[in-house]
Amino acid sequence: MFKKILIANRGEIALRIIRTCREMGIKTVAVYSTADKDSLHVKFADEAVCIGRPQSADSYLNIPHLMAAAEITNADAIHPGYGFLAENARFAQICCEHGIKFIGPKPEMITAMGDKITAKETMIKAGVPVVPGGGGLLESVDQAKGLAKEIGYPVILKATAGGGGKGMRVVWEESELERAFTTAKAEAAAAFKNDGVYMEKFVEEPRHIEIQIAGDRYGKVCHMSERDCSIQRRHQKLVEESPSPFMTNELREKMGEAAVKAASAINYESVGTIEFLVDKHRNFYFMEMNTRIQVEHCVTEEVTNFDLIKEQIKIASGESISGRNYYPEMHAIECRINAEDPYNDFRPSPGKITVLHQPGGHGVRIDSHIYAGYVIPPYYDSMIAKIISVARTREEAINTMSRALSEYVVEGVKTTIPFHQQLMRNEDFRKGNFTTKFLENFKML
Repeated sequence: MFKKILIANRGEIALRIIRTCREMGIKTVAVYSTADKDSLHVKFADEAVCIGRPQSADSYLNIPHLMAAAEITNADAIHPGYGFLAENARFAQICCEHGIKFIGPKPEMITAMGDKITAKETMIKAGVPVVPGGGGLLESVDQAKGLAKEIGYPVILKATAGGGGKGMRVVWEESELERAFTTAKAEAAAAFKNDGVYMEKFVEEPRHIEIQIAGDRYGKVCHMSERDCSIQRRHQKLVEESPSPFMTNELREKMGEAAVKAASAINYESVGTIEFLVDKHRNFYFMEMNTRIQVEHCVTEEVTNFDLIKEQIKIASGESISGRNYYPEMHAIECRINAEDPYNDFRPSPGKITVLHQPGGHGVRIDSHIYAGYVIPPYYDSMIAKIISVARTREEAINTMSRALSEYVVEGVKTTIPFHQQLMRNEDFRKGNFTTKFLENFKML
């Protein structure tokens, strides 16, 4: 087992990893930018090293600074958390070359799943259902038109190096295709320095349902059931839950089996997530694989009574997993609390938190790095907390979440708490009647 882990991240996920490491008797090293010098992960780690200025490129994305911090503190492993360098194959390779264990999959596994076209080809070979289309990068508008006729409208253009909705355009008819193609390529080039785009059939009334998996170096792979991440705004998840209200036992078995096939196809070693689109007829299609721990891992932990961070560390140290699949025993819902104004198009709201009261009570978990007096910096993702409710039924979990949100007090900045309060009261949400398009017609009251 590792003696000291450097956490190449910030905020709540860094604090989350520190907590598990402390329970496992592992020393921790926090890294921080000058903007994060007062963050809780800095205060709770055994050691802390400043790695640069506030901008991510100068700090959390600065590989030489991170490696120097690991060297001077004698860390024998690095945990990347999520975001930043968590799915950067070059960073994982550099860690390997310097004799420091990257707590995640091997570089070649990250590479195999990082490019969407390569990932799709791998899934087809493994027998995992994929969305019709693809077949490589589109070189011209004429090629795009030919493929669209073949698979049928509507279609969707996606950036091969993309994420977060960048370089993505839905096309409903041929007259829209040329403009969408040009726009998608330009947006992809600006966001990822790679203008490659490909085309797939657009899945109507989709659910975004993902399967948590784990694999070890001995070839064992298991799944830990599903999470429903369909409540999204501009392709960014806001609410996640497990189990999905749309799921049946038969579909759960099929999707779990497909996820295990997907991970086994690349001999996956670590925890990860296989993301699927599920249509209204409960046909499911591979979308992508996230080769890291996810923001929403907490809901899986709560319904399976399983510490995924601990499992991730144990796998990286060479321990074997049980190999058995895990299924939900409870119902959990997670709301992401962002420093944004839901009454003003979710505009970011950085600044100083003047008053803070976080809820508690039975069935409530808070993962957060904020405190009264904490200044939310403007340089990073706006998420400041995750609140998770857990109960025996979905209705009880919603009621617990609603109660907890009513107790949540954050003053000094705007937050998305009012949005989540209204969502928990929404009749369609409470009935489980929603897709990834649900928030397009949701109005704040």
